[in-house]
Amino acid sequence: MNTLDLFRLEGKTAVVTGGGRGLGQYMAEALSDAGANLVLCSRKREACEEVQQEIKGRGGEALALACDVTDPDDVEKVVEAAAEQFGGVDILVNNSGATWGAPAAEMPLDRFEQVMKVNVQGTFLMSQAVGRHMIDRGSGGNIINISSVAGLVGGHPEYMQTIGYNSSKGAIISMTRDLATSWAPHGINVNAIAPGWFPTRMSGGLIEKFEDRMLSGIPLHRFGKPEELKGVVVFLASPAAAYMTGQTVVVDGGATAW
Repeated sequence: MNTLDLFRLEGKTAVVTGGGRGLGQYMAEALSDAGANLVLCSRKREACEEVQQEIKGRGGEALALACDVTDPDDVEKVVEAAAEQFGGVDILVNNSGATWGAPAAEMPLDRFEQVMKVNVQGTFLMSQAVGRHMIDRGSGGNIINISSVAGLVGGHPEYMQTIGYNSSKGAIISMTRDLATSWAPHGINVNAIAPGWFPTRMSGGLIEKFEDRMLSGIPLHRFGKPEELKGVVVFLASPAAAYMTGQTVVVDGGATAW
């Protein structure tokens, strides 16, 4: 096999949660470019429909769905729709997420709980539904959870006071390891990506206000670009990463290397 063929995803179907904007959009585009059919879902279907049209305009296939990842019924409907439209799910990217900023001593409990519900429960429910589907099909698959460098280090008190978000992203790393060992006998690989600072709608306000301070903590002294995440998700979704499971790939410009 030619080495580049290891990264091809023709005939595969990928579900990307939160696929209508930001990192989710970047990763959906990358998986489509590699040949996969895409199922894009988020609470706001309209955003996913825009990405769907873009993918179709480039010759790919995509389906846009509304889904609250904290609702088991919504999650099951996404898996069922993917199976009906494309024959099954081979790749899952758990990207949907939420955050809330407040000093730890002042964090409202309801906001902490909401962040944990979306980021942790949502990742679990979607992984569980797709994992069951993959086990029943008997053909394995790849699950990619989106964590963050916030799950590896403490937040800077000047601009990153997000105790719920950090806690949830650390939980996703542990969940990734446990699902990997649980489902390895079924040929399901489970890995995570921990991005650093990429300009998105979620991070844009902080970057605008604290850009210089944030850049001083990144050895490469710049923020991430879409293409610098696209290659990583294609790698983890492809046969090139077949002997890799339970791992977290950090893409942060060196921020956690200090």
